[in-house]
Amino acid sequence: MTKRFLVTGGAGFIGSAVVRRLIGTTPHEVLVVDKLTYAGNLDSLAPVSDDPRFRFVRADIVEQGTMRLLFEEYSPDVVMHLAAESHVDRSIDGPGDFIQTNIVGTYSLLQAALAHWRSLPPARKSGFRFHHISTDEVFGSLGAEGLFREDTPYQPKSPYSASKAGSDHLVRAWHHTYGLPVVITNCSNNYGPYHFPEKLIPLAIIKALHGEAIPVYGTGANVRDWLHVEDHADALLLAAERGEIGESYNIGGRNERTNLDVVQAICRLLDELAPDAAIGSRAKLISFVADRPGHDARYAIDASKVERELEWRAHYTFDDGLRQTVQWYLDNRTWWERVRSGVYRGERLGVAV
Repeated sequence: MTKRFLVTGGAGFIGSAVVRRLIGTTPHEVLVVDKLTYAGNLDSLAPVSDDPRFRFVRADIVEQGTMRLLFEEYSPDVVMHLAAESHVDRSIDGPGDFIQTNIVGTYSLLQAALAHWRSLPPARKSGFRFHHISTDEVFGSLGAEGLFREDTPYQPKSPYSASKAGSDHLVRAWHHTYGLPVVITNCSNNYGPYHFPEKLIPLAIIKALHGEAIPVYGTGANVRDWLHVEDHADALLLAAERGEIGESYNIGGRNERTNLDVVQAICRLLDELAPDAAIGSRAKLISFVADRPGHDARYAIDASKVERELEWRAHYTFDDGLRQTVQWYLDNRTWWERVRSGVYRGERLGVAV
């Protein structure tokens, strides 16, 4: 059965992967709603932009009147809410945007979705879903052992993670108070094609290609669980269509690496795939810099529930996924050069405490 998906933040990194997957592998229609902030990029939607099932509207989810009109006009069956300010360093420099988009924007969207859901005839009402996409950073920081589970208490440590925790709580409240049928997913660190180059992996790739210093916070010992964005998109579609109402699912790649391990692997891959005699070994470009304020030591997700209940499995190992990602950046210079010529040029963020 063909459904109508409304995807907020669909021009972003994870959102565009979801939209490409929806148009490429399902019969569904998709309306992308995106404010097109610095991290929103219509080039990431170019592979599907000519499909008659695809529509795009530039709008801010904070604007309640606009959201209500979009819901009335498009009448979605599924909402996938990915619109968010998402970079920890930027949240340190300017937390206000994170509060507005991630908390106020989620409230605005929930109100529009609730009014729409209440107006639906019984058959469509029973099939409606509001899928909220969040992060493992809401759980705080792990020690050397253990994994984040769905029942791990929230303990956000940055303005970004606090704003996402707030949005998660709002979504649960709208389910328990008003009956809105919701599903929540919390993911580990994503990587892959079309990733905005302020994040660790694309930033390291591009700086290494240019022979520039590659900044690594502290000693590089902070650990992240890496999830390929295409694996994540598959899991999100399963959760949106088959997830149990009121439940949350943790999505992770079971690929724990220290930040230093990741950067060193990128250097080795670029030395192999794009050798440059003038630069030499890229590993010598690694530069340890003052750590991020309040930098969480380790994130790692127990993905057993989504694997068991939704029969999802990550396709990419980290080694295969990183090689594919590095090759994509080598093959798609036009995409990231256009990004680099705009509002972000690789400067250090998150130091204005």
